[in-house]
Amino acid sequence: MKHIATIVTILASVAVLPLQGQIPQFQHVIVIVQENRTPDNMFQGLCAPPYGSPDSCSTSPGPNQYNIQMSQWLDASNARGYTQPSSVGFTAPYDLDHSHLAFKVQCDNAFALNTPCKMDGATRVACFGTCPSKPQFRYVDNSAGVLNPYLDIATQYGFANYMFQTNQGPSLPAHLYLFGATSAPSADDDAKGIFVAENSIPGGLQTGCIADQNTFVYLISPPGNESSQIYPCVDFQTLGDFPQAFSWKYYAPGAPSIWNAPVAIQHICQSSGYNGQCLGDQYTNNVDLHPADIFTDISQCNLSGVSWVNPSAENSDHGGYNAPGGPSWVASIVNAVGASNNCDGGAGYWNDTAILIVWDDWGGWYDHEPPSLQQQPQNDYEYGFRVPFMVVSAYTPAGYIDNNRYDFGSIVRFIEQNFGLQEGVLGFADARTQTDLTSFFSSANAPRTFKSIYSPRDAAYFINDKTPPRGPDDE
Repeated sequence: MKHIATIVTILASVAVLPLQGQIPQFQHVIVIVQENRTPDNMFQGLCAPPYGSPDSCSTSPGPNQYNIQMSQWLDASNARGYTQPSSVGFTAPYDLDHSHLAFKVQCDNAFALNTPCKMDGATRVACFGTCPSKPQFRYVDNSAGVLNPYLDIATQYGFANYMFQTNQGPSLPAHLYLFGATSAPSADDDAKGIFVAENSIPGGLQTGCIADQNTFVYLISPPGNESSQIYPCVDFQTLGDFPQAFSWKYYAPGAPSIWNAPVAIQHICQSSGYNGQCLGDQYTNNVDLHPADIFTDISQCNLSGVSWVNPSAENSDHGGYNAPGGPSWVASIVNAVGASNNCDGGAGYWNDTAILIVWDDWGGWYDHEPPSLQQQPQNDYEYGFRVPFMVVSAYTPAGYIDNNRYDFGSIVRFIEQNFGLQEGVLGFADARTQTDLTSFFSSANAPRTFKSIYSPRDAAYFINDKTPPRGPDDE
């Protein structure tokens, strides 16, 4: 009760502020969260016809170039100091370690505080499955056009050259950051630099406040100590705690899973006990365990103010586990929003919705761009590696390339700004970051007319797919 009383006090003190800058106030924000890729791994197609040329990409990009490295990927295990990358199928039968330990190995900064990543340790990241030589040094083969929906979105709307995970590790903490700007057990722990660093053990898939009694997660604390552990149920204020500002829905493929952030928040879940159920009104009213319901909610004009959309395994982009459904999944959500013309008073959703497309972690794949580190005490766990990020809206110029540095806190900060909350009100990564995504939007011109994104599969396919939703993996 003390925690709830604290939230009520905070809500009462939050002033609704005017919007800043040249940005319309969107009535809806959709955060689509895909799995485990880097720009160097996923978006080489931006550097080749028909989407671009080698001159379109540079590791020191100008204002109209993508920050993609096409050759000479750094490799400390090679006497030359680099390895030439090669292609691999989108559904390659292997997965790479993307734990916090894997981050430290790939970063290769001798585990020293305040020491920049050398970015040459990827070859030492573990591989699981049928692994080719140097599996980390691969980019997705797009000869059959499997990535074209993503490349169409990137070139028709906005692409970020510098979006970094806030956390240095896998999915559970990443999703907590995207929902509440921290993975700390509490607000006090966030201030001390103590975070949930890894996925839950054993099994990874069981987590949150309804997990088995023997489930635990490792914590990291300054200076990099990762020996203590807790039951995977944390409690801090999240974006779900501002009902006066916006409605919300969280689509996730399963209840006690690492892609379901609300299940791990004590005051939202209000667990019935170990191996139980979440009984809290916030949880039961706002968490949807069938991700394809996003299409039904759009078509029936039930889109919430903020929607977090997490796919099932088949549509996740996760190496070693996914079918090639991810690009169609994302494009179909964009198309559903663009085609809606009878919602919001008959105006449709297109002119008042921002769609943010982000990958939750780097997945163990190579990326050349070193993250900056937060100040102590957070720099043992903030920031992680770069991930792809795209923005779609009627106010995003075609082919816009953004060179600001972002992290997951920037996404949270944008939602706060858009809905009239004080930026950084949570006091976590949203307060530590300095950016809020507003540069992706311009209201100087009339909203753009929607143009459909080509997609081999459409919304009807996902709505009618009877495959039981399941999480992508245990990482």
